[in-house]
Amino acid sequence: MGFLSLSHSFLYLCSFLHLITAYNPTDIIRLDCGATTNTNSSDDRPWNLDSGSKFMPPASNDLSTISTADQQPSSVEQIPYLSARIFPSQFTYTFPISSGPKFLRLYFYSANYSGRDITKSFFTVSAAGHTLLANFSVFLSSPANSASFVKEFVVHVENSQTLQLTFTPTSSVDSYAFINGVEIVSMPDNLYLTGLNSSNTTLVGQNSRFIIDTDMALETLYRLNVGGSSIDVQNDTGMFRKWDNDIQYLKGNLMGKEPYLNFTVLYNNRTPAYTAPEYVYTTQRSMGPDQNNLQFNMSWIFSVDSGFSYLVRLHFCEFIIDIDRNNQRVFTVFLGDQIADKSVDVFRRAGGREIPIFSDYVVSVPVGNDDGIPSKQDLYLSLFPNIDSIPSYVDALLSGLEIMKLNKSDGSLAGPNPTVPGSPVNQNRKGSSSSLGAIVGGVVGGIAVIAILAFLILKRRRKVVDSPFTNLKS
Repeated sequence: MGFLSLSHSFLYLCSFLHLITAYNPTDIIRLDCGATTNTNSSDDRPWNLDSGSKFMPPASNDLSTISTADQQPSSVEQIPYLSARIFPSQFTYTFPISSGPKFLRLYFYSANYSGRDITKSFFTVSAAGHTLLANFSVFLSSPANSASFVKEFVVHVENSQTLQLTFTPTSSVDSYAFINGVEIVSMPDNLYLTGLNSSNTTLVGQNSRFIIDTDMALETLYRLNVGGSSIDVQNDTGMFRKWDNDIQYLKGNLMGKEPYLNFTVLYNNRTPAYTAPEYVYTTQRSMGPDQNNLQFNMSWIFSVDSGFSYLVRLHFCEFIIDIDRNNQRVFTVFLGDQIADKSVDVFRRAGGREIPIFSDYVVSVPVGNDDGIPSKQDLYLSLFPNIDSIPSYVDALLSGLEIMKLNKSDGSLAGPNPTVPGSPVNQNRKGSSSSLGAIVGGVVGGIAVIAILAFLILKRRRKVVDSPFTNLKS
């Protein structure tokens, strides 16, 4: 018993060491814009003043003002949200920084500052040769459940080793730009901007690969720990990414099962320890044994901007003890109205159990309305059991998910502002439900009918066994 306790302690230590040694960023810059003292946020991240820093332009006091939010509810984190730097005209921060890919996070709090009307603030943000936001309204873009939020981007700093971040108010007389906080964190070279190493990136709908090179910029829209609880920034792998729970994005009545196993994730060169936290891989959502799985799919729905392409990264790890060889759990991945991956056998692809893998897919979401104006549309992700190879179990699984917008050919990531009911702003850009959902429902439904017929034929010849999953083999 003492040996077992020692072994378990060693496993926990290994898990902890994976977390703290996963990645050590070369650059970490955090500015609490408009603040008067250096301080730490509630999650113990240190934030520095932008006033008087080397990142500010000369005569910055003539080009900007500082303010605190007129509304300061206790539900809003004080650092870095309650102070702001206000820009009545174009303003540029200049960051001397090492070359390579960076997370650029912009922190916003929707409030009035020194009596300025937040509803009149519209501005453009650009960095590293890309337009990140255009005609952007913090008021219209703030989530329904929170007035404070983060916009996270991935940009590449060239050999000049300088990153310029520019805020430009729209030409309206009353308009202004502002920012509450800026965070810049280095990342490994091939984490997202994989370049010629994009052998794992599938262009959905075409028999080809997609290269995400250093000329591109990305915006993080969703990062989910599927089947597990949220993971805060301090428990990421060194890059301060936040992983949300997936429950609010599930579509339909099939919630699936949420198995969890505490084990040491076997990271490797293909999936290094910085890829995602261990907790992402030790949890999952699966269809489970209590469903007639051939009649359903496990689906999530995400709101995205039409007219862009998206990197969808799916994280998997097979850890159920009954899965110990190839062709036991195989499933199909649908993105929108298209098959993204026909036969996913996680055990086979990873090379065993408790070995994490991820698969990257690039999917385009066309403008779906007649006027050609971009709008919010729904992107469906669906997993459906594939029984073509007569696997042991009728099931599917997912451990984690990331969705990142890719810039257009003109370098822009900017989409339209969401429309607030009753607001005159962007009335012609109301979000519409995409036909993608209806199409994928039809596709999956049709496949389900075919699969059920195949299942009935197989059932006459084989006894269906209820193991931990619905089982096709006797």
